[in-house]
Amino acid sequence: MGESAVENCPFCGIVSGNVSSQQVYADDHVLAFRDRNPQAPVHVLVIPRAHVGGINDPRAEDGEVLVALIHAANEIARREGIAESGYRLVWNVGPHAGQSVFHLHLHVLGGRLLGWPPG
Repeated sequence: MGESAVENCPFCGIVSGNVSSQQVYADDHVLAFRDRNPQAPVHVLVIPRAHVGGINDPRAEDGEVLVALIHAANEIARREGIAESGYRLVWNVGPHAGQSVFHLHLHVLGGRLLGWPPG
């Protein structure tokens, strides 16, 4: 990914502190913050600190970053009080799936009954 893409990435701006967010979790590998357009009472985005374009990026496919994201998502669900009632983890891959920011991110959704099928 070119340097200008990273410079223009809003999630990289959140990681750097140049873009504000309502942070709910952070560790050495990931950062999590509330979605600005929540689709459920709990809607948190979990992102890697390093720029990874998406789940289909080779850096994601090695698994290490995915494990860090899932670990953080499970911890967020516990902290937000939705671990017992249930929650949904969602990756949108590409524009037709609704991906609008091309920095890997995992949605944690919960706090209400989530319908099926999604979308």
